Amino acid sequence: MINTEAAAHFRRLGTITIFAVYFVILVGGIVRASGSGMGCPDWPTCFGQWVPPTDESQLPANYHQIYAERGYENTQFNPVKTWTEYTNRLVGVTIGFLILLTAWSSRIYLKTDKTIFYLAVSVFLLVGFQGWLGSTVVASNLKPLMITLHMLLALFIVALLIYTIARSQRDVIALIDIRPLPDKFRIVLIAAMIMTLLQVAMGTQVREAVDFIAHNYAYIERQYWRDDFPVIFYIHRSFSSIILFTNLWLAWKIVRSVDKKSLLRRIGLSLAALVIMAILAGISLDRLGMPPVAQPIHLLMANLIFGVQFFLFSCLNYASVIAPSPVSMQSSKK
Repeated sequence: MINTEAAAHFRRLGTITIFAVYFVILVGGIVRASGSGMGCPDWPTCFGQWVPPTDESQLPANYHQIYAERGYENTQFNPVKTWTEYTNRLVGVTIGFLILLTAWSSRIYLKTDKTIFYLAVSVFLLVGFQGWLGSTVVASNLKPLMITLHMLLALFIVALLIYTIARSQRDVIALIDIRPLPDKFRIVLIAAMIMTLLQVAMGTQVREAVDFIAHNYAYIERQYWRDDFPVIFYIHRSFSSIILFTNLWLAWKIVRSVDKKSLLRRIGLSLAALVIMAILAGISLDRLGMPPVAQPIHLLMANLIFGVQFFLFSCLNYASVIAPSPVSMQSSKK
């Protein structure tokens, strides 16, 4: 038997870690939207210091030449961009410690479900690889492909964390009655997940183009960026309508079919809200001159949508296709 208190601690820690990963995705989006990716041109230090400077006078007089020789031409110190990027790194380090604690606390499942332990350790190793990939992103002078790989790996790490936590609660999830849901619900959900990944992939291509456009405009005159958007942007924008209706169908079927207090109902409503917010953020980027605040929000919503879909899929895999017995329901309440 597993110590219930230790198991609850593992789930709480894992849940906090999931939200922390989403937070670092948000911060990363802010870094990219503000053009702060090279706010620290070196890694792991920032301008050769563990605590970055706050004023250009704290740097060597020839620091432009120093970093030009290292392959970073036109390096210009900007305290806001420097500390934005440095905060991103600090948050990343914090998540590393949270992942380590999650992996350590998962050892309680070694005798009952080793898969949970192995998954938690795998996540820890992937986060280490993610840290190395982050340093490669800086070393590559922010090549779009490297940035995209960095983001997709974060998405995969979150999915593994979600599955690990869901698996640790499969006995509770098994009490959920999914019989009222239509037979094709699972198929539509899988299709929605695939469409979300395709949409994210197209979104990364749009972001790569926006990064290039933003650089040409020196991150100003945002109202003109839209004139240079590639064709993939219009495909991405049109595909969002299919994403919207598919996810609204899933949410509607859940709301109509399950009990008001059911976990699935909260998941369905959350999914609908996230899709709507993502589309509204996208519309603001398209119609309101690319406001900087909308870019990281749009990115975060896209990641949250896939996370909620994946959690819903995990719940369906562990939920019951038969009515929970009164005995099991009473034991779960205890």
